[in-house]
Amino acid sequence: MNPYLLLKPALFSLDPETAHNLTLKLLKLSEQTGLSKLSAASNSDQPVTVMGLNFKNPVGLAAGLDKNGDYIEGLAALGFGFIEIGTVTPRPQAGNPKPRLFRLPEHQAIINRMGFNNLGVEHLVNQVKQSTYKGILGINIGKNFDTAIEDAGLDYLIGLRKSYAHASYITINISSPNTKNLRQLQQGDEIKKLLSSLKEEQLVLEKRQGRYVPLVVKIAPDLNDEQIKHIAKLLTEFSIDGVIATNTTVDREMIKGHPLAKEAGGLSGAPVKEKSTYVVKALADELNGNTPIIAAGGILSAADAQEKMDAGASLVQIYSGLIYKGPKLLDEILQNK
Repeated sequence: MNPYLLLKPALFSLDPETAHNLTLKLLKLSEQTGLSKLSAASNSDQPVTVMGLNFKNPVGLAAGLDKNGDYIEGLAALGFGFIEIGTVTPRPQAGNPKPRLFRLPEHQAIINRMGFNNLGVEHLVNQVKQSTYKGILGINIGKNFDTAIEDAGLDYLIGLRKSYAHASYITINISSPNTKNLRQLQQGDEIKKLLSSLKEEQLVLEKRQGRYVPLVVKIAPDLNDEQIKHIAKLLTEFSIDGVIATNTTVDREMIKGHPLAKEAGGLSGAPVKEKSTYVVKALADELNGNTPIIAAGGILSAADAQEKMDAGASLVQIYSGLIYKGPKLLDEILQNK
């Protein structure tokens, strides 16, 4: 039985952002009442060690679903091998004007231009402190929308310092298309300067806190081969612990002609699968196993997840697939491992 499929028509009749918030509240309630066992993955203990961390299984939840760490237990009850919360910014911010979330069921896709709406890093840290979750927890950090791009590094340093003691790993999100100029940080000297600064701070924090927390960089699917090679070189140069490939795409070729194709924002779901897998494979070729790859983008079946693994990923993350297939997608992937 897939309880989510019974709820899905009602959820899809609602505004996407309303449905998103309601789903999280229902998840929290189902965990508290024990009903989440009906949707939990039945084969979730498939241990794997990546970045020196022991994951319950290789299938995680991508950042963006639980931006503030308000629903960690409810999500964990589904059986994920790891959960990534955020993106969180130093200061709370409302994000972009509504509407900012759109479903494209014909393409099993989503367009979002949320704009890092969150309650700020202090709130997220407090939620993590109160959580009883003992699994692998990633915290995804970004910059505030009104922080000048030349000062972005300062925002990431704040996020790193405040999150360090509470995260299993920390993701540096420099690839969202919904914060002006953010993707500029993936290019040329910008990324070199940022990674250098964050790596230096990571080592300072390790000494101060007596604990090493891996740093992961999340990149876009819209990079060309030269940019991918440049990033791979810097990941190695600065001993970055992992890379997430990929974020959402700004490309609309895959949904050309759709009424929502001209909506601004990042496109996720099935249409980004091929672009994402290409980046995973290109990175794997450059990194030669030196830096683990976490694959995200267009995973809507066990076959999609396996394709990412075959391309060179050590772990995978799902998000849009969860919206369209429900928690049973996690079960399906793990049953086929």
